[in-house]
Amino acid sequence: MSLILSGVEPISGRRCIKGVSTREGPPRGRVRRGGRGILDEGAVIARVRAGEPEAYAELVRAHTQVALRAAVAFGAGDDAEDVVQTSFLKAYQSLDRFREGGAFRPWLLQIVVNETRNTVRSAVRLRALAGREAVLLGAEPPIPESLDPAMAAVADERRVELLAALEELSEEQRRVVAYRYLLEMDEAETAEALGVARGTVKSRLSRALTKLGRSIGGKGGEGHG
Repeated sequence: MSLILSGVEPISGRRCIKGVSTREGPPRGRVRRGGRGILDEGAVIARVRAGEPEAYAELVRAHTQVALRAAVAFGAGDDAEDVVQTSFLKAYQSLDRFREGGAFRPWLLQIVVNETRNTVRSAVRLRALAGREAVLLGAEPPIPESLDPAMAAVADERRVELLAALEELSEEQRRVVAYRYLLEMDEAETAEALGVARGTVKSRLSRALTKLGRSIGGKGGEGHG
C-alpha cells in the first residue's frame, strides 16, 4: 500500500515535500534503516526543522500502519487512507509546535483520532442530507453502510459482540481500550496521547474492561438459557 503526500507547505519558508511515499513500517514506532539500527525520531524531527523536509518520510514510513489502524478503529472506514494522509500533512505543518523530547506516535495519533472524528461527523451529515433529499424526491434513501451484506458476512459472532460491547462504553473508555489493545500502545504512550496521568489510564482501562466483560459475558449467557 502506498499513500502520497503532495503539496505540503514548507516549514519556516523551506521548500516543499514532494512525492513522499508511506509504506508499511515496523510496529510500535521502531524506525529501522537497513542494518543501521533504530532511528532516533527526535533527530529526524530536528533535521526537518533545520530545513531537511525529506527526512519526514522516515517518520511517515514508520507510523503509517498504526495510523491506519487508529483511523479504522475510530470509524473512518473507507476514508481511513485519506484521514491518515491528511493527518500526516497536519502533523508536518505543526512540527514547530511539537514538544521537544516528546514521543511522536502519541502526538500523531491524537491528530489521527481528531481527523477521524471530523470525517465521521461529516459523513453522517452527508448521509442525513442525502436521506432527506431522497425523501423529497420520492426516491429510496441510501442504505446505511453498517447494513452492507459483505461486511455482515465477514464479521463473525464474537466480533459483532465485541463491537456492540465497545459501543456501550463511554468515549473515554473506548479510546483507552483502542489505544492499549487495538493500537498496542504502552501505558505511557496512552497517557500522553490522552493527555492524562498514567494512573488515570489504569483506572479508565480497569472500568472499561470490567464493563466489557460483563457485557460480553451477559450476552454470551443469554444464548445458552
